[in-house]
Amino acid sequence: MKTLFLASSFADVFDLFLDVAGNIQNKRITFIPTASNVEDVTFYVDDARNAFLNQGAHLDELDLSTANLAEIRDKLAKNEMIYVSGGNTFFLLQELTRTGAAPLIQQHIQAGKMYIGESAGAMITAPNIEYAKYMDNPDKAPMLSDFTALNLVDFYVVPHYTDFPFIEATQKIIDTYSTTLPLQPIDNQQAILVNNETRIIRGNLKG
Repeated sequence: MKTLFLASSFADVFDLFLDVAGNIQNKRITFIPTASNVEDVTFYVDDARNAFLNQGAHLDELDLSTANLAEIRDKLAKNEMIYVSGGNTFFLLQELTRTGAAPLIQQHIQAGKMYIGESAGAMITAPNIEYAKYMDNPDKAPMLSDFTALNLVDFYVVPHYTDFPFIEATQKIIDTYSTTLPLQPIDNQQAILVNNETRIIRGNLKG
């Protein structure tokens, strides 16, 4: 059974994650910050890292832009969960494809390993990420020629819906694709839980 926890801002919904995951003390998590490598603003990576560490989890950092396939295979195999950070969705897909990490991640998730995706890490689970062009710059992934993504879910996450500074970008995605794609907008206090069914869960900070 697939288990995915997809969020806009992971630190903002960390309590929701713990409700789903339970006690993560001593859990080993493959921590993939790669999408943030080409971004100027990256505080969310540290926020997620600190949230895990404060609960006693063991993080095994895996930067796809520098790792070789053997290292990727080893880290994914020996750890219990996979976290993929926010950042540029196109650069993330480029590195997932270039390194051969994409099919490995798909296999581990299909086998039951929990996947945690934040922003770009959530969008990458869709069948295709072309729709992300209104939020992320495709030019940051010059080697990427195909927008086919991980195809772990049958919908398209639109993170940061109604949240600054993505108000216009998320609305543009909805205006452009709402009639052709099954979009799933979530704000920074929401997450999508995929296991036997797909449902949105919400924290108490908003609404």
